[in-house]
Amino acid sequence: MAGDATFADAIVEAARGAKILGVRAGGEHRYTGVWVVVVEGRVFARSWNDKPTGWFRAFKKQPVGTIQIGAREIPVRAKPVRGARLRDAVTAAFGEKYNTKGSRKWVEGFAAPARALKTIEFVPR
Repeated sequence: MAGDATFADAIVEAARGAKILGVRAGGEHRYTGVWVVVVEGRVFARSWNDKPTGWFRAFKKQPVGTIQIGAREIPVRAKPVRGARLRDAVTAAFGEKYNTKGSRKWVEGFAAPARALKTIEFVPR
């Protein structure tokens, strides 16, 4: 990640504590709520599906947008996660953070290889 900016500690901690993060590619679309995890002080989300009109594809087409944590709106750039080590760490972080019985189905689904490839890192812009 050399050369990339990092979020202020307060933003990272807010993401760590949030169960849902609002994400919006560009500036015209509505926010979509997604699960968020922090790994190595970095902020990640993973797409459940890969719909043509979904947030993941919107960020692939236009990698700049905004995340919403509480009342804060933070300009971001979305970066696909390419390395298996980091994707595996994100998978583990989902299991640790979303550890209720009701979340189990979703955590297991997020661990599927096809979904792991839909991991995005958000960095400040």
